[in-house]
Amino acid sequence: MFSMNNRILPAIFTLANLMCGFLAIILAFYNSMHAASAMIMLSVLFDTLDGRIARKLKADSDFGKELDSLSDIVSFGLAPAILVYFFVFHIYLPFWGIWVSAFFVLCGAVRLARFNTLPHTDYFIGLPITFAGGFVAFLLLFSNTLPTLSYLLVMVILGFLMVSSVRVPKWGRSMEQINKC
Repeated sequence: MFSMNNRILPAIFTLANLMCGFLAIILAFYNSMHAASAMIMLSVLFDTLDGRIARKLKADSDFGKELDSLSDIVSFGLAPAILVYFFVFHIYLPFWGIWVSAFFVLCGAVRLARFNTLPHTDYFIGLPITFAGGFVAFLLLFSNTLPTLSYLLVMVILGFLMVSSVRVPKWGRSMEQINKC
């Protein structure tokens, strides 16, 4: 039988994801790029765990799906875009950096909205925003060695991949199927 208590644990992990995204943005204002990037990477962990826990407890719900998407747009759309703008673009490409950062967030929002309306499959349609935002946060760790143009190109390419029709295998479920063999 489905219990309301089953929904609490996945929601706690989803809210931890959101909290880390929020903290990443706050840490950017304190010029703490490495800690901000780490918060986004920690969000990746919480986002991975919330879904696995929900499936394990059979606690999937429309509420959880919506809460997850709202958390993801902050942690993997808004936070990485703000961090890249703040630590890279505003110095070297202030005008274009605003537009590229906004493009990344908008593509992430479209990707999440589309995800919530599609039936469940063994693959994602479009690059998951969790990967895109996590990758951008990881690249920030190399901001002293990577050229500014690389961030511009990566964010535009990731934005297009998020809204594309490319099929991306779901790791967790693919690994579970491999382990069953």
